[in-house]
Amino acid sequence: MKLRNRMRPVTDISTASLPDMVFILLIFFMVSTVFKQSQGIPVNLPNAKQIQKIETKRFIRYIYISSGGDVVLDDVPVTSQLSAVSQSFIEKRQKEPKIIVCLKADKQAPMGIVLDVQQELRKANALNLNYSTLGGGQQ
Repeated sequence: MKLRNRMRPVTDISTASLPDMVFILLIFFMVSTVFKQSQGIPVNLPNAKQIQKIETKRFIRYIYISSGGDVVLDDVPVTSQLSAVSQSFIEKRQKEPKIIVCLKADKQAPMGIVLDVQQELRKANALNLNYSTLGGGQQ
């Protein structure tokens, strides 16, 4: 006696709308993602009579100097080891040759620390230096 094969219904999952769903998820995560903004340390910037804005902020690296002499490089404290500034910028310039250093120094920051940071930047050949100030004020 021969057994008949029963016809089973085909149960394929339709993938026609899968790209649409992936695209919607991608848009959702792009819109809902919050990027961390670097806060650095509290710095009271000096005033300037004339300022010039930087066109692109893509290649900017920030150095903060507080009134107490604390130095922070891209959210990493480097006060006790200023030689780390030159070493870090040597590595960063190899990856990004067009790097711009933005120095945000407090009005009351010790000038000796500011000069030490500038010397370390010269050692790293990071000569494209920008000083952040507040615009439109009197000195």
